[in-house]
Amino acid sequence: MADQTPQSYANHKRIVPGFHYVTFALLLIPTIWWVYRSIRAFSVDHLMLFAMGAGAVMLLLYTRSFATKNQDRIIRLEERTRLEELLPPELVPRIGELTTAQCVAIRFAADAEVEALVRAVLHEGITDREAIKGRVRSWRADYQRV
Repeated sequence: MADQTPQSYANHKRIVPGFHYVTFALLLIPTIWWVYRSIRAFSVDHLMLFAMGAGAVMLLLYTRSFATKNQDRIIRLEERTRLEELLPPELVPRIGELTTAQCVAIRFAADAEVEALVRAVLHEGITDREAIKGRVRSWRADYQRV
């Protein structure tokens, strides 16, 4: 369920406590314990438990990374379509110059400020997502990003 609090740069990042804190802790704490047990009282069993825990932590991190990359690709496609509609004809051919990271950041800009923001990003070579999002004055919320 999406939080319907008005979104802004200050609160746009979404934290899901069950995933970001509980699940990660449930995997990391035993893994650290198994490292400790492998050092203090080495056994193949302790080493295998550590390997399984480390694999589970890596699986969690990679799964999150893969989902985020997929969302970024979808956002890039959506933003390129949106920019084709909003930008003046002389900027449309330059849409392909925008990186995925730049498109992801630009998506938060309201339609009225997209042109100025894209011009600034392209002319000033701004590549940092946070720097781009920091320039957004009229925030366009994205409640579906996880």
